[in-house]
Amino acid sequence: MGKEHLTPDYIFESSWEVCNKVGGIYTVLSTRAKTLQDRMQDRIIFIGPDFWKEKESPYFREDKALFAEWQWAAKESGLQVRVGRWTVPGEPVAVLVDFQPYFEKKNEIYGWLWEHYQVDSLHAYGDYDEASMFSYAAALVVESMYTFNIQHSTFTPDTRVIYHANEWMCGLGALYVNNKLPQIGTVFTTHATSIGRSIAGNQKPLYDYLFAYNGDQMARELNMQSKHSIEKQTAFNVDCFTTVSDITARECLELLDKPVDVVLPNGFDNSFVPKTIAFARKRKAARKRLLDVANALLGASLDDNTLIVSTSGRYEFRNKGIDVFVEAMNRLLRDKELNKPVLAFIEVPGWVGEPRKDLQERLSRPVGEKMEGALEVPQITHWLHNMSHDQVLGMMKYYDMHNRPEDNVKVIFLPCYLDGEDGIVNMTYYDLVLGNDLCVYPSYYEPWGYTPLEAVAFKVPCITTDLAGFGLWANSVFGHYGELEDGVKVIHRTDYNYSEVADAIKDAVAKFSNMSAKEVDHCRKNADALSKKALWSEFIKYYDEAYDIALRKAEARTHPQPLPKGGESE
Repeated sequence: MGKEHLTPDYIFESSWEVCNKVGGIYTVLSTRAKTLQDRMQDRIIFIGPDFWKEKESPYFREDKALFAEWQWAAKESGLQVRVGRWTVPGEPVAVLVDFQPYFEKKNEIYGWLWEHYQVDSLHAYGDYDEASMFSYAAALVVESMYTFNIQHSTFTPDTRVIYHANEWMCGLGALYVNNKLPQIGTVFTTHATSIGRSIAGNQKPLYDYLFAYNGDQMARELNMQSKHSIEKQTAFNVDCFTTVSDITARECLELLDKPVDVVLPNGFDNSFVPKTIAFARKRKAARKRLLDVANALLGASLDDNTLIVSTSGRYEFRNKGIDVFVEAMNRLLRDKELNKPVLAFIEVPGWVGEPRKDLQERLSRPVGEKMEGALEVPQITHWLHNMSHDQVLGMMKYYDMHNRPEDNVKVIFLPCYLDGEDGIVNMTYYDLVLGNDLCVYPSYYEPWGYTPLEAVAFKVPCITTDLAGFGLWANSVFGHYGELEDGVKVIHRTDYNYSEVADAIKDAVAKFSNMSAKEVDHCRKNADALSKKALWSEFIKYYDEAYDIALRKAEARTHPQPLPKGGESE
């Protein structure tokens, strides 16, 4: 190597999850923002969808003075944008764009896409159109801003600019920028291949047969042609194609037929993890709240000696390992080695109807007032619209898990988004997670895995699998399969060893229940130490590599080297 990295003067980065809290990509971008903003000082510009018409976004603060002249020019040209700050650490510039106006020229846009890149949009359905129109609008923002800055001499032809598109949803825009603005270096990150997630979600074995799957054929079989097509063509045509872990890099190679240029592991910004005294106070408050909710629901008197365990994430029953978590807790009920009562929470947003009035009423009673027995359905904190068809409740019912007084393992489904306003717990996820003794994330399909990384950042030891990118990374840091004593236990998981995984979780929780306070403290310290190795300050170097690759290709396009004498290339 030996070469110095080319560094961008400006970065535009688009995602459906900019100022829009949907899933893990929001965490990736919002926690990385501070590291880039500290370095770039308002020269990192995030672009997200604007659908906050009636009410104000809780994640965005408009500022009409930011890039005021460009804002005026953009609106004159018909671009409907709002410029402001993303209200996350670092408060970077965010541009929200209204993509609705482009639906009327959808067919023309798809025609252009087919003509230039052979992207098949014919089989589009569901969120494909919405994502594509946003992606197109985001690219128009980049084009408008770039052109404006060139015209006003803020940019020169030598200004180094990166456009970073996240997920297939932003693929169309990446191809547009690649085509219309060849001087901009393009980076594309797939956080999970659409076809890989679909194979796993359709109960098909993904890993043992990965080498044999044909991505194009599977896309036809699973009715995923359009998403797969845009993802594959973007991967092939951008300057730098990236993903978030070695396990997903393998998936990209097999299903998209394209090796990634760089793996960009997901880091974390721990600036909001409370410091020593505040941490102890918040941990105590979180534990008290979790125990109060459980005791009110169960009519019980669980105390601080209870082992509090949880799993969380998106409601992907198999992919996130929610099924194997319930299985493990069921087996733990009969485990002779278990030395403490266990309170297990499943914190996964379901189809929530409303918070339970009977539970609210019990929680508002004076401290110490005796409660008569458990409430009806003592497994859930909020009523669901689909109580009789919910997978978690269905599995618990199948196993006759009814949180009886004599059961030493109680499992409670907390099926709402923990934003501090759910009506029962009324604490945010980050204020609650540090109350756990142990977190369990036995994922089957998990390109990276933020939940275990968040847990260890809050000093909570966790259990994950080697099918999660984070689990593989943890093993590589330890130099062996992680154990509880390391802060992260990494369980070997395959397409077919579900039962062994459930037993491994059961045994690990039982083992943890027998640890002394000193041993638990050792696990917590090691969890914390591992999280420090995954800070963005450690991982941003991989992004520098990706930016360098993209900028070199853009320079080669716009400043081609003269041929050697004789007219032949070497």
